[in-house]
Amino acid sequence: MFDAKAFSPFESLAAKLTFYATEGDDGSHDLAHILRVFRNAMRIHATEGGDGRILAAAVLLHDCVAVEKSSPLRSKASTLAAQKASGILERLGWAADEIAAVAHAITTHSFSANITPETLEAKILQDADRLDAIGMVGAARCFYIGGRMASGLYDPFDPAAERRPLDDRRYAIDHFQTKLFKLADGFQTAAGRALAAERDKRLRDFLTAFMDEI
Repeated sequence: MFDAKAFSPFESLAAKLTFYATEGDDGSHDLAHILRVFRNAMRIHATEGGDGRILAAAVLLHDCVAVEKSSPLRSKASTLAAQKASGILERLGWAADEIAAVAHAITTHSFSANITPETLEAKILQDADRLDAIGMVGAARCFYIGGRMASGLYDPFDPAAERRPLDDRRYAIDHFQTKLFKLADGFQTAAGRALAAERDKRLRDFLTAFMDEI
């Protein structure tokens, strides 16, 4: 059951925008993901500053268009979401400069889009979203997405890819090396980098334990 109080102090904004926040059935980009990213963003915002209302709106709408990881349109997902979010906020009477600020944050948050965030709010959203891709939640999401893509867990004869190229479409565990371990070095804010360092260590410890068991 939806509880707007979870998005304090932006309960009223959440009540208006969560209807649009997600689409499709991807459990790695569902309302639970939105709430985790919101909490990450508010934690960074408390240290770094920025416009909380712009940031909250960007968090709530950053995944309002669903594009599967395996889709050729994946790199366009954040741009499509920014366009949809702009229309939503325009209908709600937001000013043009506010809409542009939210749209920029959404456009630049995506790893696959590879666009540099220029505003503080955009930097915080990118950091908050990437925090959800590392650590224990990141490991869980990695295997969940692997299941959606019908990937195996790992190559039983060469799990560490010592004699083969990495292939995270075929083996979920390869995604740790192809993407997840690269994320911590790209954080935009000091607060985000500190949180990322903790979660990156957890993720690396997880992989070490996983490999020990197989």
